Amino acid sequence: MTTVANARPVDWSGIADAANQKAAPPTKPADANAKQSSEVREAFDQFVGQTFFGQLMKSMRQSVGKPAYFHGGRGEEIFQAQMDQVLTERMTEATANTFSGPMFELFTLQRH
Repeated sequence: MTTVANARPVDWSGIADAANQKAAPPTKPADANAKQSSEVREAFDQFVGQTFFGQLMKSMRQSVGKPAYFHGGRGEEIFQAQMDQVLTERMTEATANTFSGPMFELFTLQRH
């Protein structure tokens, strides 16, 4: 393992394992369609979730004022957008598929 000051250790063992593996056989058209469908579904979930939760966080920040105590000052104001982005991504990973599922079903019906 190689490390750099103030950085996480890097594990290089995965690269050697990937080089030793044989190339995957060509995929069948059905596998390609299933893979493409799952990629479209994942992109759809991410888009819907990040759009929804991003607007939710934006509205929440606008409606809540600064607290009298426990405010992070200028540093909190500067990095709050980045924190909101990370929270939005995490909420999307956790729950976006529950409400984007019906939307995706309608989206796929319209495409066919």
